[in-house]
Amino acid sequence: MNTRTILTLAITSAFFLCSCMAEDSAVKTDFSLNEQEKAAEALVARVTGGHAEDFAVKITETRKDGRDWFSYYAGKNGKIVLEGNNGISVASALGDYLKDRCGWHLSWCGSDTALPEVLPVPEDTVSRTSPYKYRYYLNYCTFNYTMSWWDEERWQKEIDFMALNGINMPLAVTGQNTVWQKVYRRLGFTDEDLESFFSGPAYFNWFWMGNLDGWGGPLPQSFIDRHEELQKYILHAERSLGMTPVLPAFTGHVPPAFEKKFPDAHIRKTDWVNFPEVSILDPDEELFGEIGKMFIEEQTALYGTNHYYTADTFNENLPPTNDPEFLGKISGKVYQSMASADPEATWVMQGWLFYHEREFWGDKEIKALLGAVPDDRMLILDLWSERYPVWSRTDAYYGKPWIWCMLHNFGQNITMSGNASSVAEGPAAALRDPAAGKFMGIGLTMEGIEQTPVMYALMLENVWRDTPIDKDEFIHEYFGNRYGQDDPRAFKAWKILFGSVFENTQNNGGPESIITGRPTFKKNPGGTTTTRLHYDNSDLTEAWDLLVSAADSLGDRDGYRYDIVDITRQVLANHASDVQQKAAAAYHRKNLPEFEKYAAEFLALIDDMDRLLATRSEFLLGRWLEAAKHMGATPEEKALYEHNARNLLTLWGNRECYLHDYACRQWSGMMSGFYRPRWEMFFDTATEALRSGKEMDGKAFEEKCKDWEWEWKESSESYPSTPSGDEIEECRHIYEKYRSSI
Repeated sequence: MNTRTILTLAITSAFFLCSCMAEDSAVKTDFSLNEQEKAAEALVARVTGGHAEDFAVKITETRKDGRDWFSYYAGKNGKIVLEGNNGISVASALGDYLKDRCGWHLSWCGSDTALPEVLPVPEDTVSRTSPYKYRYYLNYCTFNYTMSWWDEERWQKEIDFMALNGINMPLAVTGQNTVWQKVYRRLGFTDEDLESFFSGPAYFNWFWMGNLDGWGGPLPQSFIDRHEELQKYILHAERSLGMTPVLPAFTGHVPPAFEKKFPDAHIRKTDWVNFPEVSILDPDEELFGEIGKMFIEEQTALYGTNHYYTADTFNENLPPTNDPEFLGKISGKVYQSMASADPEATWVMQGWLFYHEREFWGDKEIKALLGAVPDDRMLILDLWSERYPVWSRTDAYYGKPWIWCMLHNFGQNITMSGNASSVAEGPAAALRDPAAGKFMGIGLTMEGIEQTPVMYALMLENVWRDTPIDKDEFIHEYFGNRYGQDDPRAFKAWKILFGSVFENTQNNGGPESIITGRPTFKKNPGGTTTTRLHYDNSDLTEAWDLLVSAADSLGDRDGYRYDIVDITRQVLANHASDVQQKAAAAYHRKNLPEFEKYAAEFLALIDDMDRLLATRSEFLLGRWLEAAKHMGATPEEKALYEHNARNLLTLWGNRECYLHDYACRQWSGMMSGFYRPRWEMFFDTATEALRSGKEMDGKAFEEKCKDWEWEWKESSESYPSTPSGDEIEECRHIYEKYRSSI
């Protein structure tokens, strides 16, 4: 069967599919205000426990000056009325009421959601409006670095968190593989043809972005089916509250078998990191538009559509030419492939490429790429506005609507860092900047969540305000709720941290610890392990002193318990560099006794960190691995998923992958099971060299290390998935042991 015949059959089936969809679409995408009220009432019940009857939900369709709004006030029969123009606004009214009137605190890392027996009825009416049409949430990477193993229950908690904080535009890319199967089966591909295409479950977002094929697979059909059902659940939960999910679209990535099926098609090859080349269909090919159209049609039949689509061309890859005509043609074809299936399509593009490959993307290149799409059919995510805003050097994306985003985290690394002043002031400043063009929203585009919760709370403060955030006021209010009281020591500690640790203008995402990098005598290895601090370490230890001193007063609060573990972890993570450098100096002086002393101190420090981190579930490797295994239906699937989970945190790819340790985690289990043995092997090798009077062979050790890392990735020993020990006791033990030497 030739290309034209296959294409004709595919188009015919596409017409039939569209006809069926038009006649009877089973996917609900638009929810009436009454239905949103019901969804908001269900959220109130989930969030407030036995207090659902204390609230009345009221949705009033009218917007205020074109803006979303909410109010809460006293109603009849002593009820607290939560009113807004949609389900998200009502949920935000609830969140504001609970925080402001009940001292309620919800976080990924330490919460206090207990409510008084009798809820206070407001004596006044509190009203808020949002200056932002769009409040975007998530990054492709979040779906793997954090969400690889999430089920419906965990997703529902995150959707509630989004709604309570006013998020109305979540990225929703789960369940794509089902769509791809349907598209390529229509084009005559077999499941065997697709086996080398689909990645493993910890890598699907890089597969979807066209960076790699097949890594971590083969992907079981059960996982594909499971994620189809999960996506349906996610989308229903989001849409029922009035959210507008952003679904994926086609950018040209095709299976390795594509060239055999369509030998006349023009395919270009691109490579990313050190993964094998992937196949990208040339946009000039007629098939490009047809496949893009089929993808939207099949996806719409499965999941419905709200007409917003994410598509990123050249993700961390350079185009073959900077010819403006070529670049415009590509983006035009990508957009047309959406619009041919959905005339209301709006393309949501991550602006990451304009930063990551900034030497390539000058004015004429960016103008050409964006200019081929109508202004009202494109929305740009300025992905790292708080640190490297692209909008300010592109004339606000030359007339395209755009969103100010906080990126903050890479790989879900565990480190204290942020750009607090930029986050507190940047969105409001852009609102008032005539050069900001069509600035229409804010977003959170972190690679991983479940870490550094204060930075996300700070960013979310912007949702319902158009003025800068006073950081001192924010610290008082946020930690007053988190700790249950306005403790002066805690306020002083966090004011110090906000003025230093959370003002990072030197490294991307914050410093890693020398512990989590591949062992070396270098102080700052670079690459994926940057240990250079962007602050004076004495600021961190002063804040540590203050928070430790408040343990008797604040120690019964879960948020405080998380924070004291986190700051103690950071102190040890930084101190490890001092000990490592002492060991390095002793090695270079050929002083074996002194070297062995510092090597032992370094390993003992890792042991102390492991025990400390074991006190909190947020810092447990076992929780991540058990969640991965739980997704598997057979022993073989469980093993595959566990190896995916281990690989992502360590080597990332194959044994030669230079992304190794990119997604490093300062977690209990990682410390004892991976980082400590690796450092012990390093110290043993160095000790042997000192005893023999020879120089240590660094290259030979690195090869040995890679082999060991691969063996660990393939292993299956278990790690605790429930916390052990007491946070306060462990922190005090570490404080007494280390404070005088830091």
